[in-house]
Amino acid sequence: MCAAVYVLSTVTGYVLTSALLLKCPSLLHRRKRETFLSRHISHRGGAGENLENTMAAFKHAVQLGTDMLELDCHLTKDEQVVVSHDSNLRRSTGINAYISDLAYAELPPYLCKLGVTFQRECFCEGGDDKRIPLLRDVFDAFPNTPVNIDIKVNNDTLIKKVSELVVKYDREHLTVWGNASNQVVKKCYKENPHIPVLFSLPRVLQLLGLFYTGLLPFVPLKEQFLEIPMPSIITKLLMRKALFQHLTARGIQVYIWVLNDEEDFQRAFDLGATGVMTDFPTRLKDFMDRNGISKPQ
Repeated sequence: MCAAVYVLSTVTGYVLTSALLLKCPSLLHRRKRETFLSRHISHRGGAGENLENTMAAFKHAVQLGTDMLELDCHLTKDEQVVVSHDSNLRRSTGINAYISDLAYAELPPYLCKLGVTFQRECFCEGGDDKRIPLLRDVFDAFPNTPVNIDIKVNNDTLIKKVSELVVKYDREHLTVWGNASNQVVKKCYKENPHIPVLFSLPRVLQLLGLFYTGLLPFVPLKEQFLEIPMPSIITKLLMRKALFQHLTARGIQVYIWVLNDEEDFQRAFDLGATGVMTDFPTRLKDFMDRNGISKPQ
């Protein structure tokens, strides 16, 4: 009887403490410093309105008032950091070659028409700008715009050079980087712990386990940004308002990607997501304007 009472009281105490710290994480954790907040995020610069990852796409999104540009980086044979999603150029340029095997000057231009990855049976036709840009081109053109960098390959030189560019352009407070690979994120953090990192996929799964076992409020988190893909099985488990509120209270921003219709925009914001990543920045801006969703201060 005494043992049962002890176990019951211990479990009750754990549950109550976990629930309290879930709602009031500041009792245990210092809130992370947020140097920027992003509600409107343009995926690959807005791949549904301009050719993805081009300067034209980035310029359009920034002129529209996007809070953040999301882009992807690779390293050329002559060690130039370029902005492109695929390691192989066949889909985007029609040339069956790897970026890592070509010097920057040898990279072919994008095709005139590209499929929009997260919008079924949708294609984007571009204008004159079909050049694969350098990351420094983006930093030069948009010195005050936050940038979300996906390090596409596990390459130590690429990670080092991206970090050097971020430091050179004084953008540690305007950059977040990472990858679905936990190994890549660990290398990013080791290379430059002053640049905020994303949750990798294994860390997202760990976060999920911690949340549902009640352990999350007790565990320190080095990441400052959580990106949840939608639709997915993980999303259905992670889309919990209590989780979003807890992370937000700890200074961790929650982004849902890649959303391209108003129903998903509404659902994400209703659940307390910090921001939405979209291929259609104009569509998201119009939705936010009509629904009074304010830009971050």
